Amino acid sequence: MSRRLLTYLCIDTSGSMNGEPIVAVNAGLQALLTSLRSNPYALESVHLSITTFDSDIKEVLPMTSVADVRLPEITCPRSGATLLGEALEHIYAQVQRDVHKSTATEKGDWKPILVILTDGKPTDTLAYTEVIPRIQSCGFAKIVACAAGPKADPGQLKRLTDHVVSLDTMDAASFSKFFEWVSATFSKDSQSLGATRSAATELPPPPPELNIVL
Repeated sequence: MSRRLLTYLCIDTSGSMNGEPIVAVNAGLQALLTSLRSNPYALESVHLSITTFDSDIKEVLPMTSVADVRLPEITCPRSGATLLGEALEHIYAQVQRDVHKSTATEKGDWKPILVILTDGKPTDTLAYTEVIPRIQSCGFAKIVACAAGPKADPGQLKRLTDHVVSLDTMDAASFSKFFEWVSATFSKDSQSLGATRSAATELPPPPPELNIVL
């Protein structure tokens, strides 16, 4: 069994993402997939899963190898809550189900990656608070979060991970730059697998459109 780099994408589809933002996200995901398929290291190891969250949690793409992914068109309602806590509970369950652990005779999957994109803040704040330590216990190599637009709350995301970036605007160009950066992160990881822990956890420099949240 080949070792996999499992990657979980958790995407906000609440009402405020309706219109141009969600169209831009779909275009960005397609560009991400194209880029990963052009990288032989990523093509061999990266697997993708996509979970969306608004008032409902949907696993729109189960864990699938990059070569076999058929991206769904992601849509969102005109209104709806931002149940990030519940979405992360779903991710936690996915990790327990998906990740192959090492045994005495066989090496398991590489440490997984989690990417979160939201333009707001969790409306299920208690559930979000409670799930943070559970997600942090999953052994992710990286948790990368993007706070998109003026209504996003980077502070809430910083409670979960140190790797938080922000986007000032939510147009196609900005989302494209974010997904290009995500693709570079995956490609770098797929090439550095088996390297030192520090080499595998470093992030590539972000483009000017992305602001590092300190």
